[in-house]
Amino acid sequence: MSVSKNQSTIFPKGEPAPADYFVGKAWVKFLVQSDDTFNTSIGNVVFEPGARNNWHKHGGGQILIVTDGEGYYQEKGKPIQIIRKGDVIKILPGVKHWHGASRDHEMTHIAVNTNTQKGIVEWLEQVTDEEYNALK
Repeated sequence: MSVSKNQSTIFPKGEPAPADYFVGKAWVKFLVQSDDTFNTSIGNVVFEPGARNNWHKHGGGQILIVTDGEGYYQEKGKPIQIIRKGDVIKILPGVKHWHGASRDHEMTHIAVNTNTQKGIVEWLEQVTDEEYNALK
């Protein structure tokens, strides 16, 4: 008996990601909302092939844990990195970056926003098609 992708996922897909901050189709399921005790927010994010979020930064930093698929991660001024299931990316506070699925694969990650008392996210401009397709 084969198991469909929906039956093997850990968390539900969640709500559609806001079009103001994402290109393409993505979904967000918040797992932990920030509070004054833990100062952390955690979300599961599913990106369809080609989907990505805008450039952004986190005042308190972020950790991405890729749980499925293949995607891209880029810090401003650095080359795009390919990220895959099992990869963990630690993003320092205030670093401008973006992440999303690769052209041909869906990608799911858990986003851990740390030290949220310093700010959760500052959304910036869209990642252009030229920037997204710059992988060498």
